[in-house]
Amino acid sequence: MADTKAILEILSQDFPNAKSELVFNSPFELLTAVILSAQCTDKRVNQVTPALFAVAPTPQAMSALPLETIEELIRSCGFYHSKATYLKQMSTDIVTRYGGVVPSTLEELRTLAGVGRKTANVVYAVAFGGQAIAVDTHVFRVSNRLGIANATNVLDTEKQLMQAIPSDQWADSHHYILLHGRYVCKSQRPMCGECHVSHLCKYYKENHVE
Repeated sequence: MADTKAILEILSQDFPNAKSELVFNSPFELLTAVILSAQCTDKRVNQVTPALFAVAPTPQAMSALPLETIEELIRSCGFYHSKATYLKQMSTDIVTRYGGVVPSTLEELRTLAGVGRKTANVVYAVAFGGQAIAVDTHVFRVSNRLGIANATNVLDTEKQLMQAIPSDQWADSHHYILLHGRYVCKSQRPMCGECHVSHLCKYYKENHVE
């Protein structure tokens, strides 16, 4: 198994201010941005959300918007039909079931339309300071390449990461691994020559990547 502690210590030095790169001013804005980020870059989401939040900064305002208006505002994020439907229904859920306030527990977050395990984990950790590991494509790829996890799906990866990493480090570790995947351990062309944890990496050892 990988030396998880050593890997995370190095990554914490590489990304000392690790945090979400999504721009938001409230739990609702973060929740909206995370839903939009599915199969879309944070950079693109941050280009789209200012106009959206200008007219719909709250669940009440978002739920009142016509679906077509939401679609037009988020069109460049991709999958805008389904994402707009999720945003409108999620907002309605918050208004009707939670008094217009984004719920702060994982269990309640997961009851909202369009909110799966990953999205709930991100919002719980980033907006409410909880400890959770959200497994997106970066975290899935990197943790399995490094050998911290050995799984074929995101749920098993999350479970293995939760076992390998102390619970008080889950949220920070999520960001270390994610940012390492975004900027160094890229999907198609991992930058192994510039990687500070290559000497601890299962993928590097198996592939002798130069």
